This record gives sequence, structure tokens and C-alpha cells, in this order.
Amino acid sequence: MVGELIAGRYELEELVGTGGMSSVYRAQDRLLERKVAIKLLHEHYTRDEDYVERFRREARAAAKLSHPNIVTVIDRGEADGRQFIVFEYVDGQNLKQLVEEQGRLPVRTALELAIEIGRALAFAHANGLVHRDVKPQNVLLGNGDVKVTDFGIARSVDVKSGLTETGTVLGTSDYIAPEQASGHHVDALSDEYSLGVVVYELLAGTPPYTGDSFVAVAMRHVSDPVPSIALVRPDVPLRLDAALRRAMAKSPDDRFGSMEEFVTELDACLAGLAQPDADRTVILAPAVPAADSRPRPRRRRRRISRLVVLLLGLALIAAAVIAYVSLRGSGSGGGGGSGGGQPVHLVASNAYDPPPGDGTEHDELVSSATDGKLSTFWETERYDSPTFGGLKTGVGLVLDAGVPSRPKTITVVSDTPGFTAKIEAGASSDGPFDTVSASQRVGSRTTFDVSVDPARRYFLLWITRLAAGYPRTHVNEVTAS
Repeated sequence: MVGELIAGRYELEELVGTGGMSSVYRAQDRLLERKVAIKLLHEHYTRDEDYVERFRREARAAAKLSHPNIVTVIDRGEADGRQFIVFEYVDGQNLKQLVEEQGRLPVRTALELAIEIGRALAFAHANGLVHRDVKPQNVLLGNGDVKVTDFGIARSVDVKSGLTETGTVLGTSDYIAPEQASGHHVDALSDEYSLGVVVYELLAGTPPYTGDSFVAVAMRHVSDPVPSIALVRPDVPLRLDAALRRAMAKSPDDRFGSMEEFVTELDACLAGLAQPDADRTVILAPAVPAADSRPRPRRRRRRISRLVVLLLGLALIAAAVIAYVSLRGSGSGGGGGSGGGQPVHLVASNAYDPPPGDGTEHDELVSSATDGKLSTFWETERYDSPTFGGLKTGVGLVLDAGVPSRPKTITVVSDTPGFTAKIEAGASSDGPFDTVSASQRVGSRTTFDVSVDPARRYFLLWITRLAAGYPRTHVNEVTAS
């Protein structure tokens, strides 16, 4: 079909993938002069209303989901009896191809990929959709982006009847949840199981269960013991091994309560990679004392000297505490946080868009940046260029500490990594603000070292440049310490 024109608009250029129901082509959108991906339902299925409806449902499902880690639906229609869906074109490879090329991925890389996939799925679940076919083939990688695609068998979270209801097994057996393989009820926790299997494969290089047929592999998911990645790959932290075994529990009741909880745990595993494995305990054999023929008086003198050292140590500690308290009493500024001995709890209060901005920047979403949920976020408005169209120097999110504070660090979590920002501080939520951190590029989780003197109540996350490929910036969570 290469060279054909679909709907008088999409010129097929290359077949990039094919499956049981459909084929995907790279195409040129003649109207908007851009590359797109177009999925065409196989011709012999166009006469089967069940398959046609499933294909239409994929377009409707994906069209509901506007998220940087989910492939965007551009168009859907029928032309010359052929059903088609048009998606944004991701120029790259899928995650399965990456594993086949590289084998086992570094633990950090596997976690970073898993977190972005998990955020996409958590967003879908929050919008009432379960994917039901989570696998590496349905994760596209291109230009640093991670995009989940193929919601062809997605279902509403609260569906009660209809196509592919209980009793019909769909999905890919290498990643299928036990309840799905058994034809039982499928929900968001089934996607969690599948993502756990995907992460296992990223770390091991192969899926946990293999077999000669769909049924053989599916039954292993139902009946075989939950695998331990640490047995296959000893360099994997024990906490991550425990997280994967929980996500892949046979019973949904034994898994994390939601995809969001699973992602939070994966995020904690990622943050702990630079730390020693707290789960490991080193037991040292007691030293065997050598024979001691010295007289007892000398031994007593040694005990006395140890007591003197201990007392001197305690005296020094007490002196240090007294000096610290004295210095704090004479210091200026006051306030909480690291400077005042109290934790800093930030609450997003308002967006900050000074002139020549219009004064607002999705203010209705600001609370999402400090609600403790990684699946929610505050976002900037859409901009045509990373520098806000050249009209202004930046936009920001104001965070209220409640009282004047001097935090040492402020950490930002975002599912649109790559933007540039810095931290500023002020006495009013409307400014003015002074810079209290270095400017840096923000990743999935980035910590800013801040220096605040005197203490300030309000802190501004000032975004000066958007990430390439993201017309909006998301701030999922901000915390201070």
C-alpha cells in the first residue's frame, strides 16, 4: 500500500509495524505537511462489526488521554471501506527492540523508563481507562521521549458489559496478569502486574515466563511462583526486587493498591540507588582475645582510662550543644526549615506570570503540585517555542511555606523533564522574588540547593525555558527539606 493516499490527505510512505488486527505506516500529512503514523484495520476485519467497534474504541480511548507519555490521536475515519486512526509519529524504536539490541539495561535506566510508563498508565487509570495490553512493544522511544501506545483493547475501569467482557482472554501472554489469563475481571491492578513483568524483562533481558504457546505461558503466570529478579541479577537492590515481587503477586489484593503507589515505590528505588543497600546486614565474627598475662592492676587502669575518654567525649558533646543553642539564640532571621529546626511543608498557592504575561497560568491546577500525588500536576500554558514565543522571560509556580523559612533544598518531580528552572524567594506571593539557587535543567526528579537569608515565606519555581518537544511543562510534585 506504500504510495497510496488515504482520505485524500495521508500519503503512505513505509510500513513500520503489523499485528493481528492492523498495520501501521509512516505517512505524510499533505494538509499540515508533517509526518504521522496511520493505523489501518486489516481489510478482512472491516466486515466484522466487533473488530470495527474495537478499532473505533481505541481511537476514542486514546483521544481522551492528553499526557506527554501517551501517543496523541490526531484523526480517525473511514475511507474506501478502510478504518484508520492517525497518531503523532514517534521517530525511534520500541522498548522491545531496545532490549533485543542491548540485553539487560542498567538498573537506573530501567527504573527511569518504568516510572514514565507507570505515570502514563496512572493517568489513564485516573481517567477511567485500563490498558490491558502493557508490553514493551507498546512503548515507543524517540528523541528522549517515552510514549505508551495501542489502547486497542482498553476498557473502562467500571465497565459492566460489552465487548471482550469477562470470559474472553485478550492481551500478550508474556505479560498477561493471572486474572486476565483466567478470563476473570481485569482492572488497573492488572496493568500493574504487566508493568512489573516489563520491568523484570528490562533488568533480566528476558520475560520471567517462557513457553511453546500462548496458553503454556499464560498458565505459568497463573500457577508458577513469583520470580525474584535478585536471583537472576544480584546487583538489583533488594528493595526493587521486593517491589517487583509485590507488583507481580498472583492475587490483585497482594499488589500495590494502585499504579500510582507502584510508581511512588519505583521512584523511591531510583532515589536510593546512590545509597548503600539498607537491607543488607554485615555480621562480623567476634574477635578472639589473646591470652593476657598482665597483672590485674594494669587491666583496671585501662578500664579507668576508657571511662575518662567516655566522660570527656560526653563533655565535648554537651559543650557543642550549648554552643549551638547559644548561636541560634543570637542569630538573625528566625524561621523554620533547616534554619529553624522544623520541617518545611510547601503548599502551592498561585501561578506567577508577571508582565508582559497576562497574570494567570492555569491557577486552577496549582494545588496539584503539592498534593502528594505523582499522577497529578500543575502545567504551564501551551507555547510555540521553548522560550515562550520570545514574549517573556519565564513563568512560575509560587509555593507557600506558611511561615518564614530557610530550607536547604527544594525537590521538583516532573513527567516533562528537560526544562530549565531556578528557585527564587520573597516575602509576598506576588513578588518581588530574589534568586536563591543556581539555574539547572530539571529531570524526572531534581533537587535544588538553596541558600535563603533572611528566612522567606514564599518560594518561586521560576521556569525560564521549556523542554524540547514539550509545549507545556508539568510540575507533578514539589517538596522542601
